Amino acid sequence: MDSRRKIILSLCLTLFFLFVGTAGYVVIEHYTPLEAIYMAVITITTVGYGEIHTLSEAGRVFTMFLLLFGVGSLAFAAHSFTESMLERASSPARGKRIMEKKISRLENHTIICGHGRVGGAAAAHLAEAGKDFVVLESSKEQCALLQEQGFLYLTGDATCEKTLTSAGIKTAGSLLALLNSDPDNLFTVLTARELNPTLHIVARSESASAESKILRAGADSIISPYASAGRRVAGKIMARARKRHPGIIVSETALPGSQSKWVSVNEESGLAEHAVQAASLFLEGQVLGIRRDGKDILAPTPDTQLMLGDKLLVLSLATSAVEEISSPEQPQKIVLVDDNPVIRRLYTRLFQKAGFNIITSSTGREGCDMIFREQPAAAVIDYHLGDISGLEVCEVVRENEAGQGVKLFLFTADDRPEVHEKAMAAGADVVVLKSSDAAEIVNLVRSELAPDGSKKEK
Repeated sequence: MDSRRKIILSLCLTLFFLFVGTAGYVVIEHYTPLEAIYMAVITITTVGYGEIHTLSEAGRVFTMFLLLFGVGSLAFAAHSFTESMLERASSPARGKRIMEKKISRLENHTIICGHGRVGGAAAAHLAEAGKDFVVLESSKEQCALLQEQGFLYLTGDATCEKTLTSAGIKTAGSLLALLNSDPDNLFTVLTARELNPTLHIVARSESASAESKILRAGADSIISPYASAGRRVAGKIMARARKRHPGIIVSETALPGSQSKWVSVNEESGLAEHAVQAASLFLEGQVLGIRRDGKDILAPTPDTQLMLGDKLLVLSLATSAVEEISSPEQPQKIVLVDDNPVIRRLYTRLFQKAGFNIITSSTGREGCDMIFREQPAAAVIDYHLGDISGLEVCEVVRENEAGQGVKLFLFTADDRPEVHEKAMAAGADVVVLKSSDAAEIVNLVRSELAPDGSKKEK
């Protein structure tokens, strides 16, 4: 018999003997109903306040039997309640419910799919950093290990929508797809991206052929444990070679026909107290390293200041190569004006992934100021804003001389012709209709900003 049935039976027995005791005192001792039930209660509970009226011999015999059976039923009820509480306290289901409750309260946490060698290292690192995370694992052995470590986890298939939802993917900030199978990681990324478009996803890939597929499925970046290990081993070999032969610099970016040379920083060179970037332009080459006080500084940053006594390892390049280094192509700047934080986060990720420098604003007036200040290549403006409309933003930008060169994209869900006419009259260059494909506007902006010869047909 389970604990629930025992509790019900014990309560029924207790009520039965309470009723029998009440009826007995009414019949035998001629008590009133209130006096009879009072006498039955103090008898069964063994309180012993004393008799209301002196009992007859028959009443005393009845009281003895009531004590024996009534107290026994009460003890049985107490035993059933205690047993039930102990079972609930030690039940795995109770621990599961407590864990699910903790997971439901998490926000901006990380979901780790797979607790293998890579997933275990990621979980340990996040735990040391004090970050919230949930591990999804299908192996019972790994789940037992997670329980010993005290980590939050769920047992289930990470590719399943129900499992990801239980892990709080709607409120999560990032997801690590670290399963041992590329197809499993692909399906996990695909499902996670559909459930949370703004989620930052890092996925594991065993083969180079699967990387592009996982990226197209929605991953923001790919990690390959074997490729990373190979690069580290190669890096150690290269570092050892540099120690044995300090004059040898191995560079993967060396161009055909280039020649390296050492240049001393002295009073005659005039390079002292100048930055590496200025020295590169002056020497018409790339500064690969600095030897200072017997120590080598490899790949110095462009703003590193040069000092008297330094020796520079300079890679001399052809004129065209020098121009490419001295004037690297800067990403085009985009201003996004939208009062929905989810939309801002989503398009920030998509525009950054497409190679743009994205700046966002939550209000129309702030967006206007940002456009005038940043001078972006384009501005994507939502039609409905909290303070002023997207039409008014276009009008303000076009009225100001600082906004004449900015291409304006008005973002709206209204496909009526009059809305399109108003937008064009207000100064918008392109009216974009909202669709379920979030990447459509990014592709449209990229196409419109591309040189005329490389524009795609729309």
